[in-house]
Amino acid sequence: MDTGSKDKILSGDGSGLATAEQRLRHFGIKLPAPPEPFGIYAEAVLTGNLLFLTGMLPTVGREPKFIGRLGAELDDEACHKAARLAALNALAVTRQHLGSLDRVTRIVRLGVAVATSGDVRQQPKVADGASELLQDVFGKSKNPGRLVYGVASLPLGVPVELELIFEVSA
Repeated sequence: MDTGSKDKILSGDGSGLATAEQRLRHFGIKLPAPPEPFGIYAEAVLTGNLLFLTGMLPTVGREPKFIGRLGAELDDEACHKAARLAALNALAVTRQHLGSLDRVTRIVRLGVAVATSGDVRQQPKVADGASELLQDVFGKSKNPGRLVYGVASLPLGVPVELELIFEVSA
């Protein structure tokens, strides 16, 4: 068995694939404190077996960590890092609302808005910053459908905003 593959990490007793929480520890991924909304809205809404997350930004505390647009003030690499940070915030909010990331049975959808300038076409590369983190935590079998699009501007001047839908267990 290929135990080196990210998708085949074994649990401690070797009985099967590791859980999301075990994968976090294995990869040394530290989740930040869940961000608070920057307006009048719920960051997470659980209805039935679906958890909807909206407005996940690349912030630390109450401050944006990245400001600018892809193709103007920021390059692909900085925006890729911003997408990863927004995904870390999304995971922190998910854990806060569910109690454990192990309740996620599937990532249904990942929406990625990228603030761009001019004739920019690297939005998918930027979105991979979020997709790669989600795949590390949940495994390739739970990869979501994804919609990536460029916009003129985003809240707080950040380069990336995520929207996620998770299927969850009871």
